[in-house]
Amino acid sequence: MESLQSTTTLHNGVKMPWFGLGVFKVEEGSEVVNSVLAAIKTGYRSIDTAAVYGNEEGVGKAIAECGVSREELFITSKVWNADQGYDETISAFEESLRKLQLDYLDLYLIHWPVPAQGKYIDTWKALEKLYKDGKIRAIGVSNFKEHHLQDLIDQAEVKPMVNQVEYHPRLTQESLHKFCKEHQIQLEAWSPLMQGQLLDEPTLVEIAQKYNKSTAQIILRWDLQNEVVTIPKSIKPHRIEENANIFDFTLSEDDMKKISSLNQDKRVGPDPDEFNLV
Repeated sequence: MESLQSTTTLHNGVKMPWFGLGVFKVEEGSEVVNSVLAAIKTGYRSIDTAAVYGNEEGVGKAIAECGVSREELFITSKVWNADQGYDETISAFEESLRKLQLDYLDLYLIHWPVPAQGKYIDTWKALEKLYKDGKIRAIGVSNFKEHHLQDLIDQAEVKPMVNQVEYHPRLTQESLHKFCKEHQIQLEAWSPLMQGQLLDEPTLVEIAQKYNKSTAQIILRWDLQNEVVTIPKSIKPHRIEENANIFDFTLSEDDMKKISSLNQDKRVGPDPDEFNLV
């Protein structure tokens, strides 16, 4: 992990950047276009969006304008809960591709398991079809717990390559992380900074002072050293740049343990077993 272009290799051989930009709650139009352009200019190559974010068109516009070849970029989107099911997922994927103005996606995820629907197996079969057809380079899930993953693995032809979940020092998800490693599923963090709630945490502030870094940089570095892909969101160019300035130091083993000990199994987002919004 030496730079913004450093990658992890997924179990199908596809290389995915360790670090990227998330655009959750970034407004469609100039805000998301400028955010993505600033990130790519800084050296980011991974951009993570989703159908439900409502900003795929803006992300696509920035990709078209950025001056970096498509092959150098790693673009992720997700199928929303209301579009789960085999045929619905195929249609939703084509719509995302149209809005992004792309011929293929690097990664496509099932956004939530939505247990009340019971459709994620059919949705996964659609992802497998799109993957086999060469329209997606890698497929995965988001917000899946161990039992959702096991259910999927038991019935899947292609194992998920990525599981993107809420992950930060207050929610370390060690059991899930272990399960994913055992099954060669790359863990990815959303809300790595706990929506800003951790920036004044005394232990993290103390560690940040020791390394002459911001609290955010300490948390993001902790992610990477735990071998978790991370995608912090920002719309401010200086913050986008600052977030990425985490490749010139290494946290000690002792400091890594101190950060992990802050775990309280506390979420800022919903519990995947209970989230059934469509």
